[in-house]
Amino acid sequence: MSLTSAMNTAQAIFNNTGKQTQTVSKNMANAQNPDYVRRSSVTTTSLYGAQIMSTTRAQNDMLLRQILSSTSQDSGQQALLKGLSDIKSIMGGNDNETAPSTYLAKFQTALHDYANKPNDQILGAAAINAAKDVANSLNTASKAVQAVRTDADSQIATQVDQLNGLLAQFQVANEAVTRATALGDDPSDGLDVREGLLKQISGIVGVSTMAVDNNGLALYTTSGIALFDKTPRKVEFTPKPAYDASTTGNAIKIDGVTLTAGANSNTSSMGSLQALLQVRDEIAPTFQKQLDEVARGLITSFAEVNAGSTKIPGLFTWSGGTVPPAGTAVAGIASTIQVAQRAIDDPTRLRDGTVNATAVSQNTGSNAGFSALLDTYETGLDADQTFDTTSGLDGTTSIMKFATRSVSWLEAYRSGANAAAESKSALLSRTTEAYSSVTSVSLDEEMSLMLDIEQSYKASAKLVSAVDEMLKALLSIAS
Repeated sequence: MSLTSAMNTAQAIFNNTGKQTQTVSKNMANAQNPDYVRRSSVTTTSLYGAQIMSTTRAQNDMLLRQILSSTSQDSGQQALLKGLSDIKSIMGGNDNETAPSTYLAKFQTALHDYANKPNDQILGAAAINAAKDVANSLNTASKAVQAVRTDADSQIATQVDQLNGLLAQFQVANEAVTRATALGDDPSDGLDVREGLLKQISGIVGVSTMAVDNNGLALYTTSGIALFDKTPRKVEFTPKPAYDASTTGNAIKIDGVTLTAGANSNTSSMGSLQALLQVRDEIAPTFQKQLDEVARGLITSFAEVNAGSTKIPGLFTWSGGTVPPAGTAVAGIASTIQVAQRAIDDPTRLRDGTVNATAVSQNTGSNAGFSALLDTYETGLDADQTFDTTSGLDGTTSIMKFATRSVSWLEAYRSGANAAAESKSALLSRTTEAYSSVTSVSLDEEMSLMLDIEQSYKASAKLVSAVDEMLKALLSIAS
C-alpha cells in the first residue's frame, strides 16, 4: 500500500466514523420517542475500503399498516365501550338500583300491599310515592340518555376539528418528504413526523395509504373516501347544542361523502368517529325508545275510562295528555311522564279509578274495602301487551319483563363490547410490540455500536500516525 493509499483509506475511515457517530447519537437521543424509527448507515466497498453511501430507516411497511388498522379498531371499540358504560351508569351500580325496572318492582309490591288493605291511606300514599319514583326514574334516565348523545355530538365536533388539523400537518410533512426525496436528501425526519401523524389520524378514522411520486402518500378511509391527495380533503360537521328524543344528529362528511356509523357490540367502527356516531344515532336512541315504551305501557296500564267508555290517562299522564296507541313508541314520552296530581292529593282515587276528573268510578258502592281495580292494576303489570318492535325487544310481553329485558339488552351489549375491547387492545399491544422490536432504538445495541466505531477510529488514528512516522523518516533521509 502506498502512502497516498494509506492516507485515503484513513480519510475514508474518518468520514465513516463521523457519519456513523452522528447516526448513533441521533438514535440514542430519540430512544424514548415512540414516533422515531431507528437509522442505520449503509456502507459499500470502494477503492479505499468501506464507504457510507446513505442512511436508512428500519421501516416495516406491513407492520405499519397493521399498526394503523389495529389503532383504528381499538380506538373505535374503546369509544363505543365508553358510551355504553355512560348509559349503563344511568341504571346505577351492578344491581341497577336506579333502573326503571327496579322501581317498577317496588311499585308492584306497593300496589299489592294497598290492594290487601285498600282502606289504609298510609299504604295508598306509599303506592303513589312508588309510582312517582317510577316516573322520576324514567324522566332521569331519558334526560341522561340525551346527555350521552349531546356529549357524543360534542366529541365528534372536537375530533373533526382535530382531524382537519392533522391533515393540514400531514400535508406539510408529506411535502417535506417528497421535496427531500426529489433533491436526493435524507427524508427520514419527515418520514418520522408523517408516520406519527398517520397514527393519530388512524385513531379518529380508519386510514389506508397509497404511494405516489417521490415517496409521497395519498390517504383514504378504509371505506374508500379520499382523505388526502396532494391536499387535505375537507371534513365537515355541524354540532347541535342539545338533544332530545326527537333530535336527529348531523352527518359527518369527508370530501362530500357521508361517514357511516359502526354496528354491533364488536363494532365495525374504524376509528372513534364511527363509534361515536353509533352511540349517538343507534345505541342511545334505541335505549331511549325502550324507556319511552315503558312509559307508554304504564300510561296504558293505568288508563281509566270516561262516560263514553273512552280510555283516558289515569295515574300516569304525560305532556301529550292522551293514551297513546299500542305498539307504537312515542318519542320522548319517558321524559314527560308523571303521576297525576289528583292521585297525589288523594290516593283513594287510584283505588276507585277516578284519578282523571272525567273518569267513571269503578267503586260504585263507595266501599272503603274496594280492591278489585287495584288487583287489576297489579296483575296488569304482568299481563302481555304490545310494544314497538323497533325498540330491539319483544313485541308482545308484559311491561315488567320489557323493563327488565331493556336492562339486560344494555348489559349484553356492554358486555360484548367489553370483551371485544379487550381483544382489540391485546392485538394493538402485540402489533405495537412487534413493530417496536423492528423500528425502536435499543440503547444497549447503540452503545455496542458506538464502541465499535471508537475502535475503528483508533485504528484509523494509528494508520495516520504510522504514515506520519514514515513521512518523517523519508524527509529525514532526503535532507
